[in-house]
Amino acid sequence: MNPDWRQVPTPCYVLDEAALERNLRRLADVQERAGCRILLALKGFAFFPVFPLARRYLAGATASSLHETRLAAEEFGGEVHVCAPAYADDEFPELLARADHIVFNSFAQWRRFKPRVAEAGRPVACGIRVNPEHSEVRTAAYDPCRPGSRLGVTRAAFDARGLDGIDGLHFHALCELNADALERVLAAFESRFGEFLSRMAWVNFGGGHLITREDYDVDRLCRIVADFRARHGVTVYLEPGEAVALNAGVLVARVLDIVRNEKSIAILDTSAAAHMPDVLEMPYRPAVAGAGAPGEFAHTYELAGVTCLAGDVIGEYSFREPLEVGARLVFMDMAHYTVVKNNTFNGVRLPSLAVWSPGKGELRVVREFGYEDFKARLGPAG
Repeated sequence: MNPDWRQVPTPCYVLDEAALERNLRRLADVQERAGCRILLALKGFAFFPVFPLARRYLAGATASSLHETRLAAEEFGGEVHVCAPAYADDEFPELLARADHIVFNSFAQWRRFKPRVAEAGRPVACGIRVNPEHSEVRTAAYDPCRPGSRLGVTRAAFDARGLDGIDGLHFHALCELNADALERVLAAFESRFGEFLSRMAWVNFGGGHLITREDYDVDRLCRIVADFRARHGVTVYLEPGEAVALNAGVLVARVLDIVRNEKSIAILDTSAAAHMPDVLEMPYRPAVAGAGAPGEFAHTYELAGVTCLAGDVIGEYSFREPLEVGARLVFMDMAHYTVVKNNTFNGVRLPSLAVWSPGKGELRVVREFGYEDFKARLGPAG
């Protein structure tokens, strides 16, 4: 990606259409080779201005709420899947009107809503989310299978007599992992729930498959999926979010001030807390274009956010030249889990949204945010 960053309003998320399409082509290749269907998980990437491109390659989208379901139906099309920890009575009618698949997190929820599904007037495939009770994710907050997890039915709680009307099983146990982790999770899933697969039409392997990362073993994934399909005669779904948008976008920020307190601190017009919350929640240190590790280059700075949170710190970086007020910094890999999770803490303005089209050499800003976007969240309109 090589637009003139000086022309980008800051802060601003910039989506690279060419990088996104490279990811989508790889996912489409997996669909063809493995014989599976891949859905875009909106919880990771819901930037709908580029959905016309994504729908050319993927089978549909998966949602975790009513609003995501509506966005999937209105803006993406294809298959619309829903999987949430629980459903509200007042929202369920609209879910039924828009979703093709609904996955229930408990048999109690399934029993509660089963009569409504039967009266829907349209076919809706229903599934149960199960918990393979096998952990591969190191960070507990991102591990759906950690002890005591509320996500998925364990084998001990599985109601084998309550499957009438259920035609699929769903599990989600991964986060940023490779195909070897899926293979181990799948073995645990089959050992606990394999006896019920002859009654199912489909199985959803959930998300967390970082298929578009350079070191991901695509051949192994395709073999795993194809072998599973052959053994059980079911349709297999994968629903990555991060893999769709991996390395497909950046966050452009500007230096507002440089202060000194035992070290040099550059205060930016962006925020870890408000604009890239996973930096604090995961936590992790995002890459910055042209920057190195602390001390690698001559000038080291702590990059900090503009909110009043004392811990709104992005990390320490070094630069070949001193930073100056007004300098642009480009944070890499900021397309996923940023736009969908950002917030207006302190009234800090949300980053603008832009799309870079390398073939046209065109940068178009598709949305800018202002005071009314902040105010509308806090009280009545007008």
